[in-house]
Amino acid sequence: MKIGILGGGQLGRMLIQEALKYDDDFYTLDPAPDAPCHHISHFTHGDFNDYETVLNFGRGKDVVTIEIEHVNAEALATLEEEGVKVVPNASIIKTIQQKILQKEFYKAHEIPSPAFEILQTGSEEVSFALPFVQKMNTGGYDGKGVQVIRSSEDLKNLWKAPSVIENLVDIDTELSVIVAKNDLGETRTFPVTEMVADPKLNLLDFNICPVHLTEDAENQIREITEKFLAAVNSPGLFAIELFLDKNGKVWVNETAPRLHNSGHQSQEGNANSQFEQMYRVVKNLPLADTDYHGFSGMLNLVGAEGFSGKVLYEGMDEVMKLPQTYIHLYGKTETKPGRKMGHINVLGSSREDVLEKLIRIKEMVIVKA
Repeated sequence: MKIGILGGGQLGRMLIQEALKYDDDFYTLDPAPDAPCHHISHFTHGDFNDYETVLNFGRGKDVVTIEIEHVNAEALATLEEEGVKVVPNASIIKTIQQKILQKEFYKAHEIPSPAFEILQTGSEEVSFALPFVQKMNTGGYDGKGVQVIRSSEDLKNLWKAPSVIENLVDIDTELSVIVAKNDLGETRTFPVTEMVADPKLNLLDFNICPVHLTEDAENQIREITEKFLAAVNSPGLFAIELFLDKNGKVWVNETAPRLHNSGHQSQEGNANSQFEQMYRVVKNLPLADTDYHGFSGMLNLVGAEGFSGKVLYEGMDEVMKLPQTYIHLYGKTETKPGRKMGHINVLGSSREDVLEKLIRIKEMVIVKA
């Protein structure tokens, strides 16, 4: 089967690495000529936001999927009309890639998400109670396109573009749950993970799985995933990012219609990884077992502040001496501050054990140039 992937980054790379044990041909499209997938797939250098480029790339493929949601959804809709299978379908990609449509989707399907208002220009008079969060309608990624407006003085910093503003949740814990659905209607849910963000970079620092939750919180998440999977009229793998507030209420922050950073620990921590699951969704195969073996966690390897250029991983030899520790590098030759260059997974006997290992490794490794 000819499988096309819009995006040639690390998510596509790890999907292809997992799928190499099967018999398929992988094609990738990315604007970076040295993208991580360029040497392990039939690679096309091009813009996945350009209508004609995506259309030409998709023609002749049996199925087209994504590893980034900021792609030309109109071209994907045309490919569907021409008989190319698109996973997830163009309609849900369009819905999720626009925060306004995404929030309206949650509201329409009674999926709990913070109350919101829509801004079209950013110049409208805002009656929303402070503090609140502003999210750009399109283009947000890894904490970009999101800002907190805390005071009337901050109102002057509102982005003058289509966006949503929503209540600021009093967060106790950030969570993620990855769900999958195939064309047959079969669904599977990975165990919930706890996410810890880097406060400076505003992106995922590390995660831990499984997370201890009250029975009530577990039931809320189960209801959210069931409503979401019922409402999504598409096969796909989706990462639902959640907030557990200090009153025990679970809210949907946002959803990614693709493989996700918060599922990386599944490579060694679960019976099957999110990448195996995504492959099965794309091929419409029976979905994989998602049970966890024990406690696991993941640390993002990001470019250190003050270093740009050809990457150098300092301290990696010491990490390789550690038991139940697994290194995954992304094939990126150039580093810069905050750029994701790889991740390290660990297994442990408890949450505390995993957390201790992740903190220790974070102190050992520096991504320099």
